[in-house]
Amino acid sequence: MQFHQLKRVHKNKKRMTVARGGKRGKTSGRGGKGQSARAGNKRRPEWRDIIKRLPKLRGRGVNSHKAVEEAFKAINVSLIETIFNAGDMVTPTTLVEKGAVATFSGNIPPIKILGDGEITKAVKVSGCAFSASAKEKIEKAGGTVTAITPKVVVKNTGAAGIVGTPKVVVEPKKAVKKEKAKKEEGKTEKSPAKEKKAPVKKAKAE
Repeated sequence: MQFHQLKRVHKNKKRMTVARGGKRGKTSGRGGKGQSARAGNKRRPEWRDIIKRLPKLRGRGVNSHKAVEEAFKAINVSLIETIFNAGDMVTPTTLVEKGAVATFSGNIPPIKILGDGEITKAVKVSGCAFSASAKEKIEKAGGTVTAITPKVVVKNTGAAGIVGTPKVVVEPKKAVKKEKAKKEEGKTEKSPAKEKKAPVKKAKAE
């Protein structure tokens, strides 16, 4: 068979409409003249009103629905039973070294240990979050679980050179009462009236 002898199995469903020919000649069903043929023709498209009603969904790209906090990577106790030996340390670093967890951009994701499956080896778990059932099974097998210490963020109060929350000095109630009593006494006590001096009359010269 030659190349020029090949025949198509399926024809085009619809031929391309062009001007001057076929069922739709000249303008190919596009219309013309009238307002479109006049100078200064500039009509407002109807679909613009619809577009203007749509909300501007800014920032909805690839990571639009990404949570602020990084999601935990779930690891079951059955996997720890398989890849770890008795007495081993189970940490995020050792889980990456064993190939149980993959890093993302060089960072180790937070890990949470779940209680699916059984564990018989005594392992030491630290640096990971864990469920209540996982903790119970690990401790029952003779292992230990260390909770993650929460991160303490020290906020600046805004004043220059002062970090942390300012200390509030509370004065004792007795001292406050004494000060109030002194103020009230000062209001009630009147200052003694000044003695008026008699006017001195000058003798008239005769």
